[in-house]
Amino acid sequence: MQGRSMKPTSLQGIANRAASDKECRFQNLFGLLTIGFLMWCWQFVNKRSVSGIDRQDARNYQDNLQENIKALVDAVQEGWYRAKLILRKYIPKLDGRMRPLGIPAIADKVLQIGVSKILEAIYEQVFLGCSYGYRPGVGALDAIRDLSVALRSGCYHYLVEADIRSFFDSIDHEKLIELLTLRIDDELFLRLIRKWLKAGILEPDGTVNYPEKGSPQGGIVSPILANIYLHYALDVWFEEMVKINCRGAAYLCRYADDFVCAFEFEADAIRFYQALGHRLSQFGLEVATEKTNLIRFSPTCWQESKAFAFLGFEFRWELGRWRKPVIKRRTVRKKYRAALANFRAWCREHCSLPKIVLFAKLNSKLRGYYNYYGIRGNYDSLSDFFHQVKQILFKALNRRSQRRSYKVTRNK
Repeated sequence: MQGRSMKPTSLQGIANRAASDKECRFQNLFGLLTIGFLMWCWQFVNKRSVSGIDRQDARNYQDNLQENIKALVDAVQEGWYRAKLILRKYIPKLDGRMRPLGIPAIADKVLQIGVSKILEAIYEQVFLGCSYGYRPGVGALDAIRDLSVALRSGCYHYLVEADIRSFFDSIDHEKLIELLTLRIDDELFLRLIRKWLKAGILEPDGTVNYPEKGSPQGGIVSPILANIYLHYALDVWFEEMVKINCRGAAYLCRYADDFVCAFEFEADAIRFYQALGHRLSQFGLEVATEKTNLIRFSPTCWQESKAFAFLGFEFRWELGRWRKPVIKRRTVRKKYRAALANFRAWCREHCSLPKIVLFAKLNSKLRGYYNYYGIRGNYDSLSDFFHQVKQILFKALNRRSQRRSYKVTRNK
Protein backbone atom coordinates (compact mmCIF):
# COMPACT_ATOMS: atom_id res chain seq x y z
CA MET A 1 0.00 0.00 0.00
CA GLN A 2 1.37 3.39 -0.94
CA GLY A 3 0.78 6.74 0.75
CA ARG A 4 -2.77 7.79 1.48
CA SER A 5 -2.75 10.47 -1.20
CA MET A 6 -1.66 7.99 -3.88
CA LYS A 7 -3.81 5.38 -5.60
CA PRO A 8 -3.15 1.86 -4.28
CA THR A 9 -1.21 -0.33 -6.68
CA SER A 10 -4.05 -2.89 -6.56
CA LEU A 11 -6.43 -0.40 -8.19
CA GLN A 12 -3.89 0.49 -10.85
CA GLY A 13 -3.42 -3.19 -11.61
CA ILE A 14 -7.19 -3.63 -11.99
CA ALA A 15 -7.36 -0.60 -14.29
CA ASN A 16 -4.53 -1.90 -16.45
CA ARG A 17 -6.14 -5.34 -16.74
CA ALA A 18 -9.55 -3.84 -17.56
CA ALA A 19 -8.01 -1.67 -20.28
CA SER A 20 -6.03 -4.48 -21.91
CA ASP A 21 -8.70 -7.20 -21.68
CA LYS A 22 -12.23 -5.98 -22.43
CA GLU A 23 -13.70 -9.43 -21.72
CA CYS A 24 -11.98 -9.98 -18.37
CA ARG A 25 -14.27 -10.88 -15.43
CA PHE A 26 -12.61 -9.87 -12.17
CA GLN A 27 -12.43 -12.17 -9.17
CA ASN A 28 -11.47 -11.69 -5.50
CA LEU A 29 -12.45 -8.03 -5.45
CA PHE A 30 -13.98 -8.65 -2.03
CA GLY A 31 -10.50 -9.35 -0.67
CA LEU A 32 -9.35 -5.81 -1.52
CA LEU A 33 -11.57 -4.35 1.23
CA THR A 34 -8.80 -4.34 3.83
CA ILE A 35 -8.04 -1.99 6.71
CA GLY A 36 -5.29 -0.26 4.73
CA PHE A 37 -7.48 0.18 1.67
CA LEU A 38 -10.39 1.67 3.64
CA MET A 39 -7.99 3.94 5.54
CA TRP A 40 -6.93 5.29 2.14
CA CYS A 41 -10.60 5.68 1.18
CA TRP A 42 -11.26 7.79 4.29
CA GLN A 43 -9.70 10.84 2.63
CA PHE A 44 -12.59 10.88 0.13
CA VAL A 45 -15.31 11.07 2.79
CA ASN A 46 -17.02 14.45 2.90
CA LYS A 47 -16.18 15.50 6.45
CA ARG A 48 -18.89 18.18 6.48
CA SER A 49 -21.76 15.95 5.38
CA VAL A 50 -24.68 15.38 7.72
CA SER A 51 -24.83 12.22 9.79
CA GLY A 52 -26.95 9.25 8.84
CA ILE A 53 -29.24 7.03 10.87
CA ASP A 54 -26.54 6.37 13.50
CA ARG A 55 -26.19 10.15 14.14
CA GLN A 56 -22.42 9.73 13.99
CA ASP A 57 -20.60 12.34 11.92
CA ALA A 58 -17.13 12.18 10.39
CA ARG A 59 -15.48 13.98 13.31
CA ASN A 60 -16.74 11.46 15.85
CA TYR A 61 -15.85 8.55 13.60
CA GLN A 62 -12.34 9.91 13.05
CA ASP A 63 -11.63 10.10 16.78
CA ASN A 64 -11.15 6.31 16.73
CA LEU A 65 -10.63 5.85 13.02
CA GLN A 66 -8.30 2.86 13.13
CA GLU A 67 -10.51 0.93 15.55
CA ASN A 68 -13.71 1.83 13.70
CA ILE A 69 -12.39 0.73 10.32
CA LYS A 70 -10.94 -2.46 11.82
CA ALA A 71 -14.36 -3.28 13.28
CA LEU A 72 -15.97 -2.55 9.91
CA VAL A 73 -13.53 -4.79 8.01
CA ASP A 74 -13.99 -7.59 10.55
CA ALA A 75 -17.76 -7.39 10.12
CA VAL A 76 -17.46 -7.48 6.32
CA GLN A 77 -14.89 -10.29 6.13
CA GLU A 78 -16.64 -12.46 8.73
CA GLY A 79 -20.02 -12.10 7.03
CA TRP A 80 -22.09 -10.34 9.72
CA TYR A 81 -22.00 -6.86 8.19
CA ARG A 82 -25.49 -5.40 7.65
CA ALA A 83 -26.22 -2.16 5.82
CA LYS A 84 -27.86 0.35 8.14
CA LEU A 85 -31.07 2.14 7.29
CA ILE A 86 -30.70 5.03 4.85
CA LEU A 87 -31.92 8.38 6.14
CA ARG A 88 -34.29 9.99 3.65
CA LYS A 89 -34.26 13.75 3.09
CA TYR A 90 -36.22 15.78 0.55
CA ILE A 91 -35.08 18.94 -1.23
CA PRO A 92 -37.30 21.10 -3.48
CA LYS A 93 -36.92 20.94 -7.26
CA LEU A 94 -37.51 23.82 -9.68
CA ASP A 95 -40.88 22.40 -10.76
CA GLY A 96 -42.19 22.40 -7.19
CA ARG A 97 -41.73 18.68 -6.61
CA MET A 98 -39.39 17.26 -3.96
CA ARG A 99 -36.21 15.38 -4.84
CA PRO A 100 -35.51 12.42 -2.52
CA LEU A 101 -31.96 12.00 -1.24
CA GLY A 102 -30.51 9.10 0.71
CA ILE A 103 -27.93 9.57 3.47
CA PRO A 104 -26.03 6.40 4.49
CA ALA A 105 -24.43 5.92 7.89
CA ILE A 106 -20.78 6.96 8.14
CA ALA A 107 -19.42 3.38 8.22
CA ASP A 108 -21.48 2.51 5.14
CA LYS A 109 -20.10 5.60 3.41
CA VAL A 110 -16.51 4.44 3.94
CA LEU A 111 -17.27 0.96 2.62
CA GLN A 112 -19.25 2.31 -0.34
CA ILE A 113 -16.35 4.57 -1.28
CA GLY A 114 -14.08 1.53 -1.31
CA VAL A 115 -16.44 -0.40 -3.58
CA SER A 116 -16.91 2.69 -5.79
CA LYS A 117 -13.14 3.04 -6.25
CA ILE A 118 -12.89 -0.61 -7.32
CA LEU A 119 -15.80 -0.25 -9.75
CA GLU A 120 -14.27 2.97 -11.07
CA ALA A 121 -10.95 1.22 -11.75
CA ILE A 122 -12.80 -1.39 -13.83
CA TYR A 123 -15.37 0.68 -15.69
CA GLU A 124 -13.43 3.88 -16.36
CA GLN A 125 -11.56 1.84 -18.94
CA VAL A 126 -14.76 0.97 -20.84
CA PHE A 127 -16.96 4.04 -20.34
CA LEU A 128 -17.38 5.98 -23.59
CA GLY A 129 -16.38 9.58 -24.17
CA CYS A 130 -20.02 10.65 -24.45
CA SER A 131 -20.52 10.09 -20.69
CA TYR A 132 -19.63 13.00 -18.40
CA GLY A 133 -21.59 12.69 -15.15
CA TYR A 134 -19.99 11.56 -11.88
CA ARG A 135 -16.67 10.64 -13.46
CA PRO A 136 -13.15 11.68 -12.41
CA GLY A 137 -11.59 14.39 -14.52
CA VAL A 138 -14.72 15.42 -16.40
CA GLY A 139 -17.87 17.30 -15.45
CA ALA A 140 -20.81 19.34 -16.59
CA LEU A 141 -18.73 22.18 -18.08
CA ASP A 142 -16.77 19.66 -20.15
CA ALA A 143 -20.07 18.34 -21.50
CA ILE A 144 -21.20 21.89 -22.33
CA ARG A 145 -17.91 22.63 -24.10
CA ASP A 146 -17.81 19.44 -26.16
CA LEU A 147 -21.49 19.68 -27.10
CA SER A 148 -20.96 23.28 -28.23
CA VAL A 149 -17.96 22.30 -30.35
CA ALA A 150 -19.94 19.47 -32.00
CA LEU A 151 -22.92 21.69 -32.79
CA ARG A 152 -20.72 24.50 -34.12
CA SER A 153 -19.16 22.09 -36.62
CA GLY A 154 -22.27 22.38 -38.78
CA CYS A 155 -22.58 18.59 -39.15
CA TYR A 156 -25.79 18.34 -37.15
CA HIS A 157 -29.20 19.84 -37.91
CA TYR A 158 -31.66 17.97 -35.66
CA LEU A 159 -31.63 17.34 -31.93
CA VAL A 160 -33.36 15.00 -29.55
CA GLU A 161 -33.18 16.42 -26.02
CA ALA A 162 -34.22 13.76 -23.54
CA ASP A 163 -34.59 12.94 -19.88
CA ILE A 164 -35.42 9.73 -18.02
CA ARG A 165 -38.31 9.83 -15.58
CA SER A 166 -37.25 9.23 -11.95
CA PHE A 167 -34.15 7.41 -13.13
CA PHE A 168 -32.53 6.73 -9.75
CA ASP A 169 -35.82 5.36 -8.42
CA SER A 170 -36.35 3.11 -11.45
CA ILE A 171 -33.12 1.11 -11.67
CA ASP A 172 -33.96 -2.59 -11.85
CA HIS A 173 -31.89 -4.37 -9.18
CA GLU A 174 -31.68 -7.74 -10.93
CA LYS A 175 -30.87 -6.14 -14.27
CA LEU A 176 -28.11 -4.08 -12.64
CA ILE A 177 -26.55 -7.17 -11.03
CA GLU A 178 -26.82 -8.95 -14.37
CA LEU A 179 -24.90 -6.12 -16.04
CA LEU A 180 -22.27 -6.12 -13.29
CA THR A 181 -21.64 -9.84 -13.77
CA LEU A 182 -20.43 -9.10 -17.29
CA ARG A 183 -17.20 -7.80 -15.72
CA ILE A 184 -17.32 -9.09 -12.13
CA ASP A 185 -17.11 -12.74 -11.05
CA ASP A 186 -17.16 -12.29 -7.28
CA GLU A 187 -20.41 -13.19 -5.51
CA LEU A 188 -19.32 -11.78 -2.14
CA PHE A 189 -18.54 -8.42 -3.74
CA LEU A 190 -21.87 -8.37 -5.58
CA ARG A 191 -23.67 -9.37 -2.37
CA LEU A 192 -22.41 -6.16 -0.75
CA ILE A 193 -23.95 -4.11 -3.56
CA ARG A 194 -27.21 -6.05 -3.18
CA LYS A 195 -27.31 -5.16 0.52
CA TRP A 196 -27.10 -1.45 -0.26
CA LEU A 197 -29.73 -1.69 -2.99
CA LYS A 198 -32.11 -3.49 -0.63
CA ALA A 199 -31.30 -1.39 2.47
CA GLY A 200 -34.35 0.04 4.22
CA ILE A 201 -35.08 3.74 3.85
CA LEU A 202 -36.20 5.69 6.92
CA GLU A 203 -38.71 8.33 5.84
CA PRO A 204 -39.13 11.65 7.71
CA ASP A 205 -42.43 10.40 9.18
CA GLY A 206 -40.67 7.43 10.79
CA THR A 207 -41.82 4.73 8.38
CA VAL A 208 -39.30 2.34 6.83
CA ASN A 209 -39.54 1.32 3.17
CA TYR A 210 -37.63 -1.55 1.60
CA PRO A 211 -37.22 -0.70 -2.10
CA GLU A 212 -37.72 -3.30 -4.80
CA LYS A 213 -36.01 -1.10 -7.39
CA GLY A 214 -33.93 2.05 -7.57
CA SER A 215 -30.75 3.27 -5.92
CA PRO A 216 -31.03 6.15 -3.41
CA GLN A 217 -29.93 9.41 -5.02
CA GLY A 218 -27.28 10.91 -2.76
CA GLY A 219 -25.78 7.55 -1.81
CA ILE A 220 -22.03 7.18 -2.29
CA VAL A 221 -22.21 4.14 -4.57
CA SER A 222 -25.28 5.29 -6.54
CA PRO A 223 -23.49 7.46 -9.15
CA ILE A 224 -21.11 4.76 -10.39
CA LEU A 225 -23.94 2.19 -10.46
CA ALA A 226 -26.10 4.64 -12.43
CA ASN A 227 -23.32 5.21 -14.96
CA ILE A 228 -22.81 1.46 -15.39
CA TYR A 229 -26.55 0.99 -15.94
CA LEU A 230 -26.80 3.75 -18.55
CA HIS A 231 -23.54 2.71 -20.18
CA TYR A 232 -25.22 -0.50 -21.31
CA ALA A 233 -28.77 0.85 -21.63
CA LEU A 234 -27.90 3.90 -23.74
CA ASP A 235 -24.24 4.59 -24.55
CA VAL A 236 -23.27 1.21 -26.01
CA TRP A 237 -26.59 0.94 -27.86
CA PHE A 238 -26.12 4.39 -29.41
CA GLU A 239 -22.53 3.66 -30.41
CA GLU A 240 -23.00 0.15 -31.75
CA MET A 241 -26.54 0.25 -33.13
CA VAL A 242 -27.85 3.78 -33.64
CA LYS A 243 -24.76 5.23 -35.30
CA ILE A 244 -24.30 2.27 -37.61
CA ASN A 245 -27.88 2.52 -38.88
CA CYS A 246 -27.82 6.28 -39.42
CA ARG A 247 -27.40 7.67 -42.94
CA GLY A 248 -25.52 10.69 -41.60
CA ALA A 249 -23.51 11.76 -38.58
CA ALA A 250 -24.85 11.18 -35.06
CA TYR A 251 -23.60 12.43 -31.69
CA LEU A 252 -24.51 11.69 -28.06
CA CYS A 253 -23.71 13.82 -25.01
CA ARG A 254 -24.89 12.42 -21.66
CA TYR A 255 -24.57 13.74 -18.13
CA ALA A 256 -26.10 11.20 -15.73
CA ASP A 257 -29.71 10.77 -16.93
CA ASP A 258 -29.81 14.00 -18.97
CA PHE A 259 -28.69 13.62 -22.56
CA VAL A 260 -28.78 15.28 -25.97
CA CYS A 261 -28.49 13.46 -29.29
CA ALA A 262 -27.62 15.34 -32.49
CA PHE A 263 -28.22 14.06 -36.01
CA GLU A 264 -27.35 15.19 -39.51
CA PHE A 265 -30.61 14.04 -41.08
CA GLU A 266 -34.17 14.38 -39.82
CA ALA A 267 -35.06 10.76 -40.68
CA ASP A 268 -32.29 9.49 -38.39
CA ALA A 269 -33.50 11.75 -35.57
CA ILE A 270 -37.10 10.57 -35.98
CA ARG A 271 -36.05 6.92 -35.97
CA PHE A 272 -34.04 7.38 -32.78
CA TYR A 273 -36.84 9.37 -31.14
CA GLN A 274 -39.30 6.57 -31.85
CA ALA A 275 -36.95 3.78 -30.74
CA LEU A 276 -35.70 5.41 -27.53
CA GLY A 277 -38.73 4.57 -25.41
CA HIS A 278 -38.67 0.90 -26.41
CA ARG A 279 -34.95 0.62 -25.72
CA LEU A 280 -35.21 2.14 -22.23
CA SER A 281 -38.24 0.01 -21.38
CA GLN A 282 -36.02 -3.08 -21.76
CA PHE A 283 -34.14 -1.79 -18.70
CA GLY A 284 -37.22 -0.80 -16.73
CA LEU A 285 -36.84 2.88 -17.58
CA GLU A 286 -39.29 5.42 -19.00
CA VAL A 287 -38.74 8.54 -21.07
CA ALA A 288 -39.96 11.76 -19.44
CA THR A 289 -42.13 12.87 -22.36
CA GLU A 290 -42.54 16.43 -21.07
CA LYS A 291 -38.75 16.89 -21.19
CA THR A 292 -38.09 14.94 -24.41
CA ASN A 293 -38.35 16.75 -27.74
CA LEU A 294 -37.20 16.50 -31.34
CA ILE A 295 -36.25 19.95 -32.63
CA ARG A 296 -34.56 21.61 -35.59
CA PHE A 297 -31.21 23.07 -34.56
CA SER A 298 -29.21 24.04 -37.59
CA PRO A 299 -26.89 26.91 -38.59
CA THR A 300 -28.28 26.75 -42.13
CA CYS A 301 -31.82 27.49 -40.89
CA TRP A 302 -30.99 29.35 -37.71
CA GLN A 303 -34.16 31.45 -37.79
CA GLU A 304 -36.31 28.30 -37.69
CA SER A 305 -34.19 26.58 -35.04
CA LYS A 306 -35.57 26.26 -31.55
CA ALA A 307 -33.65 26.75 -28.33
CA PHE A 308 -33.01 23.87 -25.95
CA ALA A 309 -31.78 23.58 -22.37
CA PHE A 310 -29.02 21.31 -21.12
CA LEU A 311 -27.31 21.30 -17.71
CA GLY A 312 -28.59 24.74 -16.77
CA PHE A 313 -27.71 26.48 -20.05
CA GLU A 314 -29.95 27.51 -22.90
CA PHE A 315 -28.52 26.92 -26.40
CA ARG A 316 -29.82 28.87 -29.40
CA TRP A 317 -28.63 29.98 -32.84
CA GLU A 318 -28.32 33.75 -33.44
CA LEU A 319 -26.39 36.04 -35.78
CA GLY A 320 -22.99 36.95 -34.43
CA ARG A 321 -20.82 40.01 -34.80
CA TRP A 322 -19.85 39.13 -38.36
CA ARG A 323 -23.46 38.44 -39.36
CA LYS A 324 -22.92 34.70 -39.34
CA PRO A 325 -24.89 32.18 -37.27
CA VAL A 326 -23.27 31.40 -33.93
CA ILE A 327 -24.41 29.40 -30.90
CA LYS A 328 -25.39 31.60 -27.98
CA ARG A 329 -25.49 30.18 -24.47
CA ARG A 330 -27.06 31.72 -21.42
CA THR A 331 -28.34 30.64 -18.02
CA VAL A 332 -31.72 28.92 -18.25
CA ARG A 333 -34.35 31.41 -17.00
CA LYS A 334 -35.81 28.88 -14.55
CA LYS A 335 -32.37 28.28 -13.05
CA TYR A 336 -31.71 32.02 -12.93
CA ARG A 337 -34.93 32.73 -11.02
CA ALA A 338 -34.33 29.79 -8.69
CA ALA A 339 -30.82 31.06 -7.89
CA LEU A 340 -32.21 34.49 -6.96
CA ALA A 341 -34.91 32.88 -4.80
CA ASN A 342 -32.26 30.81 -3.05
CA PHE A 343 -30.16 33.91 -2.49
CA ARG A 344 -33.10 35.75 -0.91
CA ALA A 345 -33.59 32.84 1.47
CA TRP A 346 -29.85 32.78 2.17
CA CYS A 347 -29.87 36.49 3.00
CA ARG A 348 -32.74 36.09 5.46
CA GLU A 349 -30.79 33.34 7.23
CA HIS A 350 -27.33 34.89 7.27
CA CYS A 351 -27.83 38.66 7.26
CA SER A 352 -27.53 38.89 11.05
CA LEU A 353 -23.91 37.70 10.89
CA PRO A 354 -21.04 40.18 11.41
CA LYS A 355 -20.33 41.86 8.09
CA ILE A 356 -16.81 40.44 7.76
CA VAL A 357 -18.22 36.91 8.08
CA LEU A 358 -21.26 37.69 5.92
CA PHE A 359 -19.24 39.03 3.01
CA ALA A 360 -16.73 36.18 3.19
CA LYS A 361 -19.59 33.69 2.86
CA LEU A 362 -21.19 35.82 0.14
CA ASN A 363 -18.00 35.89 -1.93
CA SER A 364 -17.67 32.12 -1.65
CA LYS A 365 -21.28 31.68 -2.74
CA LEU A 366 -20.88 33.99 -5.73
CA ARG A 367 -17.62 32.35 -6.79
CA GLY A 368 -19.38 29.01 -6.95
CA TYR A 369 -22.10 30.50 -9.17
CA TYR A 370 -19.61 32.27 -11.45
CA ASN A 371 -17.35 29.23 -11.73
CA TYR A 372 -20.22 27.27 -13.23
CA TYR A 373 -22.16 29.83 -15.25
CA GLY A 374 -19.18 32.01 -16.20
CA ILE A 375 -18.76 30.77 -19.76
CA ARG A 376 -18.21 32.74 -22.95
CA GLY A 377 -21.39 34.47 -24.14
CA ASN A 378 -23.14 34.45 -20.76
CA TYR A 379 -21.95 37.88 -19.62
CA ASP A 380 -25.39 39.53 -19.76
CA SER A 381 -26.96 36.90 -17.51
CA LEU A 382 -24.10 37.08 -15.03
CA SER A 383 -24.15 40.88 -14.99
CA ASP A 384 -27.89 40.95 -14.41
CA PHE A 385 -27.59 38.31 -11.69
CA PHE A 386 -24.93 40.36 -9.87
CA HIS A 387 -27.12 43.49 -10.08
CA GLN A 388 -30.10 41.63 -8.63
CA VAL A 389 -27.93 40.14 -5.88
CA LYS A 390 -26.76 43.63 -4.86
CA GLN A 391 -30.34 44.87 -4.70
CA ILE A 392 -31.40 41.92 -2.54
CA LEU A 393 -28.36 42.29 -0.27
CA PHE A 394 -28.76 46.06 0.23
CA LYS A 395 -32.44 45.63 1.00
CA ALA A 396 -31.61 42.98 3.61
CA LEU A 397 -28.84 45.09 5.17
CA ASN A 398 -31.06 48.16 5.32
CA ARG A 399 -33.77 46.10 6.99
CA ARG A 400 -31.24 44.91 9.55
CA SER A 401 -30.15 48.44 10.47
CA GLN A 402 -33.75 49.76 10.23
CA ARG A 403 -32.59 52.73 8.20
CA ARG A 404 -31.31 53.27 4.68
CA SER A 405 -27.63 52.81 5.43
CA TYR A 406 -26.72 51.23 2.10
CA LYS A 407 -27.58 52.13 -1.45
CA VAL A 408 -26.41 51.33 -4.95
CA THR A 409 -24.10 53.99 -6.37
CA ARG A 410 -23.42 54.42 -10.05
CA ASN A 411 -20.01 55.21 -11.49
CA LYS A 412 -19.96 58.64 -13.10
